[in-house]
Amino acid sequence: MFFKWWHYALALIVSLGVVGTALAGLAAALIYPNLPPLEALTDYKPKLPLRVYTADGALIGEFGEERRAFIAIDKVPTYMKQAIIAAEDERFYTHGGVDTLGILRAAGSNLLSGGAKEGASTITMQVARNFFLSNEKTFTRKLSEVMLAMKIEHSLSKDKILELYINQIYLGQRAYGFEAAARTYFGKPIHDLSLPEFAMLAGLPKAPSRYNPVVNFPRAKTRQEYVLKRMLALKFIDQPTWQAAVKQKLVIRQGRQHVNVDADFAAEMVRQALFEKYGESIYSSGYKAVTTLRSSQQAAANRAVLQGIIDYDQRHGYRGPEKQIQLTGDQATRAKAISDALEDLDPVSDMRPAVIVSATPQLIRAQLHDGSVVDITGNSLKWVANWIAGKKGRQLAAGAVIRVQAVGTQWRLVQLPEVEAALVALNPNDGAITALVGGFDFDRNKFNRVTQAWRQPGSSFKPFIYSAALEKGYTPATMIDNMPLTLAAEEAGGTAWEPKNYDGSTSGPVRMRTALTKSLNLVSVRILQGIGPRYARDYIRRFGFDPARHPPYLTMALGAGSVTPLQLAAAYGVFANGGFSVKPYLIDKVTDKDGRLLMQASPQRVGSNAPRMIDPRNAWLMTNMMQDVVRSGTAARAGQLGRSDLAGKTGTTNDARDTWFAGYTPDLVAISWMGYDQPRSLGHGETGAQSALPIWIGFMGTALKGVPQKTWAMPAGIVTVRIDPDTGARFSAGILDELTGLFTGDQPTGMEEHFYQEFLPPEAPAVGPTAPPGTPTHPEADEPGTFP
Repeated sequence: MFFKWWHYALALIVSLGVVGTALAGLAAALIYPNLPPLEALTDYKPKLPLRVYTADGALIGEFGEERRAFIAIDKVPTYMKQAIIAAEDERFYTHGGVDTLGILRAAGSNLLSGGAKEGASTITMQVARNFFLSNEKTFTRKLSEVMLAMKIEHSLSKDKILELYINQIYLGQRAYGFEAAARTYFGKPIHDLSLPEFAMLAGLPKAPSRYNPVVNFPRAKTRQEYVLKRMLALKFIDQPTWQAAVKQKLVIRQGRQHVNVDADFAAEMVRQALFEKYGESIYSSGYKAVTTLRSSQQAAANRAVLQGIIDYDQRHGYRGPEKQIQLTGDQATRAKAISDALEDLDPVSDMRPAVIVSATPQLIRAQLHDGSVVDITGNSLKWVANWIAGKKGRQLAAGAVIRVQAVGTQWRLVQLPEVEAALVALNPNDGAITALVGGFDFDRNKFNRVTQAWRQPGSSFKPFIYSAALEKGYTPATMIDNMPLTLAAEEAGGTAWEPKNYDGSTSGPVRMRTALTKSLNLVSVRILQGIGPRYARDYIRRFGFDPARHPPYLTMALGAGSVTPLQLAAAYGVFANGGFSVKPYLIDKVTDKDGRLLMQASPQRVGSNAPRMIDPRNAWLMTNMMQDVVRSGTAARAGQLGRSDLAGKTGTTNDARDTWFAGYTPDLVAISWMGYDQPRSLGHGETGAQSALPIWIGFMGTALKGVPQKTWAMPAGIVTVRIDPDTGARFSAGILDELTGLFTGDQPTGMEEHFYQEFLPPEAPAVGPTAPPGTPTHPEADEPGTFP
């Protein structure tokens, strides 16, 4: 009986096999002719994003529908290929596109489960699906996949198929391909990964969302260990290597895309410019844009702006925690409360959210989102001492949600700033922008204050008025009254005005050089009175300013118009380069994915095609006066850089709504600014020297490190004479001879000043018998100046 039933069963199986084979053959005959052509594989053109780089090759931005980075198969590390094969298709190099053993296993599983729930896709079949088919789990789609895989195997080599897989497969976090995934999850190219990192990536194709290490690291770690175990079983690695790989700690990147240096505002400027020129194609054509930024300068600018903002916040006090939660119950309840509180709070810049778990005047302990606890001690607690002590109704205790920042191996308590700052630097000889920071954090607020913020320049605008005065015949030695002044409404733009110096002081006449060095408002207004506001407004066109933004009233002398930081940088570049106008530019060149040049900048260059805007003597005299601003004036703090080739001007607007420092060397101009987006006072004591100048110093300290000092050569047509600093008059040879007899030793008389040879001030009168014998009438100093 058993033998009889066995024959019936065998006959049934054979019949089913014959019928199945016939049906499969019929289906194949119907499906195969309709399979798509393989041009998408043989002429593979992945959707590569636009990538933006600094001039020295650092990645600063990536824009595209998909994060991709093509890598040739011969550049893929061996461990990476072995990890993929171990995880996805161990018989890849021996089967013909379809793994029969794998199909039998999957078929048995699906028969038991009553549906097509498990596949047996080889790498070749996954390539077929990713390029041509959907992900639906049906027998029809699976049969099409099998047919297409066989077609691919007959057309392409194994290495080519693996290369397509490595570059096309989706791996989560918008990353397509293993090179892009390496940068996304580990922040480095694939050739820099370790074996455990290779295994982590190789575990992703099975279910990128499920095994995403950013979202669920424990599950991803389990998958990684499975891949390592398979590599061991296939003898790709030995036992000691496997053990070391399992134990190695992995650091997964969180949040934003990987870049070599942060320059989001600049990268966005490039994206906008290229989108306007090339349209949507920039997101998938693999364009490469090289900017004029220098990575070292950009990094220095980032640090300087961030530190300037933090310093400002430290000066003005802690505003309090972001919110307060209750930490009660057992440890699990507390942990969940902390996790929930931090769930929706992203890091901003390098300021990470945390919850205080304990607080004393000597120590704050705070827990981060990953469960680690950091200690805050020492000086970083001073500015929150009143909060810890609970004074004036303030409280900083357990449950407070705060921000912390790592400084080396230490942690400090910080807060998200309300104030903003910006910095831009450029080469005055060709306009190349070398650093640009448009605000505190691009992800928090994408408004670019370098190019979009029209703000009052305050006293940083004075040099352009003084330059106009030199054009009208003033000299650095011209004496101008520094006494109180009342202006009628028609002179001041509609309201009667009594300008005052910053410190409220007044005096008799002072030299124009002294007025600029000390930033005397009363003198600046009188200079503009002397040359005429309409003339000055027309004159500032030479520096690239829009006259429409600078009404022709005497308030223009104190920078009541509006400029952007980039516009101000270009304007100061005219002084720095000896009188030429150069247009700032950011994009040096653009190439396609094959390296063909699509766009090349043609900048204006000093000494070549840059137009002259002001007389070189004017530029030199202005620079010479602004060097005094840095040596002994409102920007004397810059002396800590230990250089003599610095010039610049501070700027503070009415009620300190905007603070500036505009400074330069012969080869680098940098503008720093601080203020609120909705203009309001920065507070008592905040000036350009207090808030903007330290940012500039922080940047220049790095940018000029190792750069030899370089002076501005005095142009022809300037003569040097001695003047009386109290009157601005020059001493004739006869008077100098007479004065020399009044002094002992080698003590000099008067000050050296520089003038146009055709325009000298009047001679001083004879000294007379009242000069104190044996004592110099005036200290010596180097002075330049004049322009007829």
